[in-house]
Amino acid sequence: MSNSNVGDSNMSGKILIIDDVATNRVVLRVKLSAAGYIPLLASNGTDGLLLAQSAQPDLVLLDAVLPDMSLKQVLCALRANPKTAGIPVLVNSAASTSAMRIQAFREGADDVLSKPLDDQTLLTRIRNLLRDDADFRDINVRPEEAIALGFAEGPAAFQHVGQIALVVSTPESGLFLRRSVAAFTKNDISVLTQEEALSAAFKNGKTPDVYLIEADLGQPAAGLRLMSELMSRNNSRHAKFAIFTSEARARNVAVAFDLGAADLIFDTISGEELALRLSRLLTRKRRNDRHRITVQDGLRMAVTDPLTGLHNRRFGLAHLGVIAHDANITGQSFAVMVVDIDRFKAVNDNWGHAVGDFVLREVASRLSLNIRHGDLLARVGGEEFLVALPATSFALASGIANRLRNEVETHPIVIPGGQTLSVTVSIGLAFSPAHAEHDGAEASYQIMERADKALLTAKSSGRNQVTIARTAA
Repeated sequence: MSNSNVGDSNMSGKILIIDDVATNRVVLRVKLSAAGYIPLLASNGTDGLLLAQSAQPDLVLLDAVLPDMSLKQVLCALRANPKTAGIPVLVNSAASTSAMRIQAFREGADDVLSKPLDDQTLLTRIRNLLRDDADFRDINVRPEEAIALGFAEGPAAFQHVGQIALVVSTPESGLFLRRSVAAFTKNDISVLTQEEALSAAFKNGKTPDVYLIEADLGQPAAGLRLMSELMSRNNSRHAKFAIFTSEARARNVAVAFDLGAADLIFDTISGEELALRLSRLLTRKRRNDRHRITVQDGLRMAVTDPLTGLHNRRFGLAHLGVIAHDANITGQSFAVMVVDIDRFKAVNDNWGHAVGDFVLREVASRLSLNIRHGDLLARVGGEEFLVALPATSFALASGIANRLRNEVETHPIVIPGGQTLSVTVSIGLAFSPAHAEHDGAEASYQIMERADKALLTAKSSGRNQVTIARTAA
């Protein structure tokens, strides 16, 4: 096995070149190095697979003909190994026939380029694939850490029928394309005009997952402009885009890759190859969707208390700092409450922890229903809650605090089994006067400390009451 500049396995922009012809390896190494990439070299499939697993390149540039393994064997091995399954693969072929390209796409290739490789096409394609794959390398944690943080992906869900939109210059050409693809896919294919593509109300009520857009659409680069517009809109910005053009126009529209297109498809390919290319884009789109949802869910879990569904202590204290900072800018006052369930230990001791959890959820719900939209509510301890009221007068804050206390006291909790349980809360209230000096974290710490002291006074004075902290000096 031969390689060059393997370097640190954590570095980005590593391209693994698998080619048995030494001249090809040298030429590609020079081109990629000049473009700022780190080339890794392998002269056969066996060495290439070993290097792909150990060096974890960002992309594999794979020759279609190798001395020891077939193209199918190399692609299957890359996709079967969890460590290499997600690495983009560009196949280079001196004899890029339709049958060969179809086989490559079936086995997991991301694109097939014909030799001799055009520098502009090669580099723009590499940039495009690396950009598309970059979001999967942003969260670099071990599997056990991912599970603990809530970022691990669950089992693959049932895959619904994909929505593919064809946007071409004439209805006749669109219908012809749809017929040629329909025999090779189960996805739903729609032929759209430019106006329909830009509309949020699609014929079947679903936003396309993949757009195939003719490059010119009757006017030079009209398709590229349409793609840019769709990529800027909320309902279509996560879709995948392919530009449809002739081979003669390929160099002129290669800029489509840098504009965000995921593929450049020639009008001479067969319906089967077109279906495979679109299916590959659909697979990548679904992968991106799963990743995005996983990250969103993980972030939500990181700031949410799993028992009550409220914000947790980390979020609550951080957001309190934001409220204090905003108050400093606007000159408005804000209030903070610390709410504690009275004698909660006795609930757990006498009724069990399952009932205790039920009580916590019920109290959390009542607090949530009796504050204003925009107020902060977080669970910051076992039976302790934080309420922050931005832009609040003294009278309004006092009224809200007493309403919360009264709402818990006057409505006994019906626990599982039908029995009722009466609980009360004590509340410490601290108030920040208007035009006071707030400096974010420090101000929020000070007002929280005063609310805590007021809570201790409420507890020691008999519980089930609101105690207002004295104004800060």
